[in-house]
Amino acid sequence: MRHLFSGGVHPADGKALTAEAPLQTVPAPDQVVIPLRQHIGAPCQSLVQVGDHVCMGQKIGDGEGLCVPVHASVSGTVTAIGPMPHPGGGTVPAITIRNDHQDTPAPFTPCPDPENLTAEELVRIIREAGVVGMGGATFPTNVKAGGAVGKIDTLIINACECEPYITSDDLLLQTRPEDVLKGVRLLRNALQPKDTVIAVEDNKPKATAALQAHLSGFEGIRIQVLPTRYPQGAEKQLILAITGRQVPPGKLPGDVACAVFNVHTSAAVYDAVYEGKPVIRRIVSVTGEAVAHPQNFLVPVGTSFAHLIAAAGGLKDAGRIISGGPMMGFAQASADVPVVKGTGSILCLPGARTVEHPTCIRCGKCVEVCPMHLLPVYLNTACQSRDLASLDRLHLTDCMECGCCAYICPGHLPLVETFRAGKKAMKEANK
Repeated sequence: MRHLFSGGVHPADGKALTAEAPLQTVPAPDQVVIPLRQHIGAPCQSLVQVGDHVCMGQKIGDGEGLCVPVHASVSGTVTAIGPMPHPGGGTVPAITIRNDHQDTPAPFTPCPDPENLTAEELVRIIREAGVVGMGGATFPTNVKAGGAVGKIDTLIINACECEPYITSDDLLLQTRPEDVLKGVRLLRNALQPKDTVIAVEDNKPKATAALQAHLSGFEGIRIQVLPTRYPQGAEKQLILAITGRQVPPGKLPGDVACAVFNVHTSAAVYDAVYEGKPVIRRIVSVTGEAVAHPQNFLVPVGTSFAHLIAAAGGLKDAGRIISGGPMMGFAQASADVPVVKGTGSILCLPGARTVEHPTCIRCGKCVEVCPMHLLPVYLNTACQSRDLASLDRLHLTDCMECGCCAYICPGHLPLVETFRAGKKAMKEANK
């Protein structure tokens, strides 16, 4: 049975710019920058020094606690270790590698018996491969999978890709459907759910057809096609659409016996187990009306946005560059930032929407479209006045920053930015 979540919007999706373009492999740049923080949690510590030679796939950073390692995406020489700009904002410690263009690989050891791995063995392998939530959340996959063992009855693979413009998941399914299914089967074997669902929106017929063509032999895995509606791929909305269960405020999918993994993450699990390879490459959509030739590229992690934009023909308009999509992405001050594990898209849009005096007209449209049943109109007022007690009472922390309220607002209020600032203020107050 299909269930509908409340709220949501139907923005022009812009996916036609890249959906039909074949997947391209962009030449590797002369240098890559590997941030030591590409996941939610503690940053890695460098395992190499300036002047060291590294091999492609070599582990170059690791740490304790909520941390997964990072690996060299090319072979070459470490030229710098220090703070570098990050597409998520600010600077983080990073390792710069001068590419020798030899692609000398580190020793890769595929698992000899993938289908008979224990859950503990799978968790250990994907942790060493540096697998994270590659839909953008970047939560360590080993922690999510390990915490779900024996506690869920529904495994959901998120292939909705509901954010406008982005088609990297779509192209992954079209080009590697069997690998994705094998990755899903590995997760299913470890977590032992009663139901395993790959959720795809109905605007991806080629991806759905590719999965269906390879589904025989993968017992217990089914495909569910959902109506195109933003934010269908948000974790809580997807769980409601598939199971009819609502994740309570402040709770996680595991509290309703569900686990959700991105489809790119499933492919990374396949790579880690069947190929013995860490996360050093991913598909990135370089798209938008301001780029000359929108494309989907298979690129090394650490490649600069500028390198990929140039490979797509450069910019036609000096407008905005966004890491991610137009609804939840982060605007960039410069194109000299690296692709990280969670980078699904580099969006180039013409011009910038500026309003001299954004004003709330109390129309209530933001309340109607909020998929989390929040009251953005009141949250905005509380953020402006730094009324932290009201922000807590109005459940600001449940806001997933989907951007529906900002998209629909006739007063052009920068609501997502305001709510991010409010969350930061709450976090600092709690410290």
